[in-house]
Amino acid sequence: MSLFTARQYPSTRLRRMRKDDFSRRLMRESTLTPGDLIWPVFVLDGQGRREAVPSMPGVERMSLDLLIDEAHEAYELGIPALALFPVIDASLKSELAEEAYNASGLVQRSVRELKAACPELGIITDVALDPYTSHGQDGILDEHGYVHNDRTVETLLKQALSHAEAGADVVAPSDMMDGRIGAIRAVLEQEQLHNTRIMAYSAKYASRYYGPFRDAVGSAANLGKADKSTYQMDPANSDEALHEVVLDLSEGADMVMVKPGMPYLDVVQRVKRELKVPTFAYQVSGEYAMHMAAFEQGWLDADAVLLESLMCFKRAGADGVLTYFAKRAARLLAQ
Repeated sequence: MSLFTARQYPSTRLRRMRKDDFSRRLMRESTLTPGDLIWPVFVLDGQGRREAVPSMPGVERMSLDLLIDEAHEAYELGIPALALFPVIDASLKSELAEEAYNASGLVQRSVRELKAACPELGIITDVALDPYTSHGQDGILDEHGYVHNDRTVETLLKQALSHAEAGADVVAPSDMMDGRIGAIRAVLEQEQLHNTRIMAYSAKYASRYYGPFRDAVGSAANLGKADKSTYQMDPANSDEALHEVVLDLSEGADMVMVKPGMPYLDVVQRVKRELKVPTFAYQVSGEYAMHMAAFEQGWLDADAVLLESLMCFKRAGADGVLTYFAKRAARLLAQ
């Protein structure tokens, strides 16, 4: 006889433990704290610049001087890390994305200054070429317009190395090229950057939830009607996600990520339950935009729903969540 069939009403009344706040808290299975949150931010060149992202109400692109002030506030709120995404001027984009590994580039300068200003805040950098390519794809195209895997990896490892040398705590390859984690780990080891962590976007799906993000970094117009289905994962697959995660771990990833978030919580749960490794998820721009649209219409209780949405990630097994709600959630959790 199983435990569950042995428990019967009325000797077992599950509502007993739900009656009071104290007993609900004592039996709570998952917890959410500011320490579970990673804040994605968009950085611009220049000084004193703020630009609203129309498809992401409340999210702004910021110049580094303003971002440093925001980073201090995030750290004071208990947020352990931010994830840095650049907005690259169109004049710096090219077919081969050379600006991605410029030691004096926007990301590299931002990392150095953020670490100098707020050394205890973790800085995670995006290792991907789409902000830097004139065509908006995450890699180098061959003569047929197909993203060339190994040629792209050559550029990605240069980019990751430039971020690590600038002082990034974590490099996060989000490109989905085969073999890039092993190549990046090898060059980090070769350059004695043993403690630079790799957060691999291991199960990144070819999702339509990314639209507002592409607006924010300025890659949407370059990409046009093209998609990324030749390298990002088919939304129909979950077994494949486990293969991707295992490969990235074998190549030297320290953490793995599932992206998007809430529509793929089944994948988050499988990764954490079956592999028991540090597992993260990204509450992506489309998820944020949908929530904000409902909040602005008054259709949902904003504060309660955003915290509930984040708790869902924790319940599924995520160790942390990248979310544009990070600062707002941290303030609510402090109340």
